[in-house]
Amino acid sequence: MPLPKAELHLHIEGTLEPELAFELAARNGVALRYPDTEALREAYRFADLQSFLNLYYELMAVLRTERDFEDLANAYLARAAGQGVRHAEIFFDPQAHTARGVPLGTVVEGLWRALGRSRENHGVSTRLILCFLRDQPADAALETLTAARPYLDRITGIGLDSAEVGHPPAKFREVYAEAAALGLRRVAHAGEEGPPAYITEALDVLGVERIDHGLRCAEDPALVERLVRDRVPLTLCPLSNVRLRTVDTLADHPLPALLDAGLLCTVNSDDPAYFGGYAGDNFDAVRDTLGLTDERLRELARNSFLASFLEDDEELRARYLAEVEAYSFPAAGSE
Repeated sequence: MPLPKAELHLHIEGTLEPELAFELAARNGVALRYPDTEALREAYRFADLQSFLNLYYELMAVLRTERDFEDLANAYLARAAGQGVRHAEIFFDPQAHTARGVPLGTVVEGLWRALGRSRENHGVSTRLILCFLRDQPADAALETLTAARPYLDRITGIGLDSAEVGHPPAKFREVYAEAAALGLRRVAHAGEEGPPAYITEALDVLGVERIDHGLRCAEDPALVERLVRDRVPLTLCPLSNVRLRTVDTLADHPLPALLDAGLLCTVNSDDPAYFGGYAGDNFDAVRDTLGLTDERLRELARNSFLASFLEDDEELRARYLAEVEAYSFPAAGSE
C-alpha cells in the first residue's frame, strides 16, 4: 500500500496518455499527426517548457465533449488512487478549450461528472482550480473569470500557468483581486523558469497562498526566510523539472536543501503523462535518487495535506493526516 498523499500541482490536460489521446481522436474524428502511440511517446522528448507546451496544446484537440473530459479525469483519478493519492487539487485551462470552440460549461460539467463522484468511485477527494494562461492578455483572464461565475460552486480557486518568462505575475493583478473578492483561493506558478522576484511578486501583488514550483527561491536567502516564516507551501514537481531541463538531473534537485531550510515543500506530478510519472512515481524517484529517508517522505506527505485547501472540511484533513502518521513503510527490499 502506497504512502497516503495529496496532489496539489496537477494539470488535468497533462494526464492525457497517448492511448487515451488516440481513443478520443477516433471518437471525435480528429486526425493526429503521429502514426501510433509509440511515435507519440517519442515526441515527449522536450528541450524546454515551450516545446512541451506546443505539443500539450496540440493534443488538446481531441478533447471535445463532456464525456471526453469525464474520461480524462476518471483515468487520472484511477491512476492517482493506485499511487496513494487521497486528495487531488486539479488544475484546468479553460482558455485552451474555449479558444478551440469548446464551451467552458462543457469542460466544467465533464470534469465534474468524474470529480463529483471521485470519493465514491476512487476514494479520492478533489478540488478544482481554474488556471489562466499567462501568455494571454490579462483582459482574457478577466473574461474567463466572468464566464466561470455560474460554476463557482464547483471551483475552489484560481491559478496561473503556461509560459512564465516575460509574463510577470503583476500582469494579472486585477483578476486576482476580483477572484479574492469572490472568495476563491489563489495560487500561481512562479520561480520555475522565471526569477525569484516572480515569487515575491506573486505573494505581494496577487496575494497567492501557495507557490507552484518555486524552486528558484533558493537563489534568494531572504525570500527563503520569508517563505519559511509565513509557511507558504511550494508545490514542487521533480520529474517535471528534469524533463523540462529546469534542473539537469534529478540528483541536482534542490528538494533536500529546501526541506533542510524549513520550507513547506510538497511533491507532485505536474503533467504526468508527459513527464514520466504520477505522484507516487515522483515520491519513489526522490527517495531513490536523493536518498530521502522514510521520515522525510512522511514529512512530504504530511505537508501535502497541511497545504491542501481543506479548510471547509478539517475533519477530513485530520483523517488524512492520521493516515500519514499511521503508515508503516515496507521493509527495505520487500517492495
